[in-house]
Amino acid sequence: MYSHETFYRVTYADTDQMRYMYYGQYPRLFEIGRVEAMRALGFSYRSFENDGILMPVLDLKSTYLKPAFYDERLKIVTTVDQMPAARIHFNYEIFNEENLKIHVAETNLAFIDGTTFKPRRIPAQFAEALKPFFTHEQNR
Repeated sequence: MYSHETFYRVTYADTDQMRYMYYGQYPRLFEIGRVEAMRALGFSYRSFENDGILMPVLDLKSTYLKPAFYDERLKIVTTVDQMPAARIHFNYEIFNEENLKIHVAETNLAFIDGTTFKPRRIPAQFAEALKPFFTHEQNR
């Protein structure tokens, strides 16, 4: 299992009239978590796109447990819990400054050939970077 933490401070523009972070902003946090988790492994969406690989979101499940508020520093924990093939599954947990879990979510993304728009396997270098996080689990 691969896991990565990143942080985000709620801006005034993120909030709604109730002073909560607006529900539509959460998918942006998932993307921030995903992008930073990939970057920590040495990859970026840009590098994939430059190699002709697209990663559309196939689905999103999102559960609001408690609100986030203006100026709170949130911790986004992004986890890949299974070795990807043609799809990659991300889990997200968002914690507030008191380290209370306020949100959980998951997304599935596909690896798509940017020319044919057909599914393809995970890029080999990305698979190699993830492999050490799953080798031990596969041997149980």
